[in-house]
Amino acid sequence: MTDAVLETRGLSKTFLGFTAVDGVDLSVQRGHIHALIGPNGAGKTTLFNLLTRFLEPSAGEIRFDGTTVTALPPRQVARRGMVRSFQISAVFAGLSVLDNVRVALQRKLGLSLHFWRSVRVLDQINEQALAILDQVGLAELANEAAGALPYGRKRALELATTLAMDPVLMLLDEPTQGMGYEDVDRVTSLIKKISAGRTVLMVEHNMKVVASIADTLSVLQRGRLLATGSYQEVSANEEVIRAYLGGGRRGGTAA
Repeated sequence: MTDAVLETRGLSKTFLGFTAVDGVDLSVQRGHIHALIGPNGAGKTTLFNLLTRFLEPSAGEIRFDGTTVTALPPRQVARRGMVRSFQISAVFAGLSVLDNVRVALQRKLGLSLHFWRSVRVLDQINEQALAILDQVGLAELANEAAGALPYGRKRALELATTLAMDPVLMLLDEPTQGMGYEDVDRVTSLIKKISAGRTVLMVEHNMKVVASIADTLSVLQRGRLLATGSYQEVSANEEVIRAYLGGGRRGGTAA
């Protein structure tokens, strides 16, 4: 038996006659790291936007954690536990590292609108925020301004704020994009660490990252799902090889 936390059936999106996502049937198993790969323009980010309800599907169904969410607004999908990071680093640059995580915790705990309360009320979440920062290796930088962090550390802070929302499913959009070698290794290790007991769906171009941490890969080309399987299975698939390399090649890889 399978335990899919996220499923789509016939999911499609058309823009003025152009089909960006074309009948995608996707199944993400609970507790897995599932990587979504494909050439530029394959429809990966559009699919993410559909899943998180930033875009309205033209057709198809989205089921999350046993419930159909196809018609729900983005905020309700997020409250159910589907939490997303974006390609572009998105931290509150003027706040401290600790306060960035506190903001996310306030939202999760329902304290974000209680502006009339004493700041001492919010001090109760400091211990929890520091524990999350410790998970991503940022506890010693808790009082630093988030905007002053190196790029790789900012991405780690984004992972921390995502964790603060206590997600059922983490959607990571290009988490290692624009990073140097050391930062890629650090963030890859962090994703592996924080995924314990959680489910991750990630868009990622770096095939070394995908090969090292993904349990399952799904390959998109021109909006259609070409293949799903392990890295070994997908990298040996002739359709995938043609999509990446422009022609068949026995024994090739998807990288």
